[in-house]
Amino acid sequence: MPKLLERLVSQLQAKGKSKNSAYAIATSTLQKSGSLKPGTQELTAKGKKRQEMGAAGRAKDRYAKVNSRKASDYTYNQMKNTARLKDGR
Repeated sequence: MPKLLERLVSQLQAKGKSKNSAYAIATSTLQKSGSLKPGTQELTAKGKKRQEMGAAGRAKDRYAKVNSRKASDYTYNQMKNTARLKDGR
């Protein structure tokens, strides 16, 4: 199972979802986003790229896209899995 999928399943379980429910939700979500091939748990090219980013890279990328900035403008908060602008930006 791809690490990207494992990470999302663990996050859903931490929010109180059962293991089976978490797998179903995570698989469906990643397939809709284009990170997994439809009907499988196999990564697409986009999924491989996102997986290589790691949690910090994905968080920075999410915030950068929303705010039309570069990912390097952000710092990562590991406890909250969020990113925020570096001071002075």
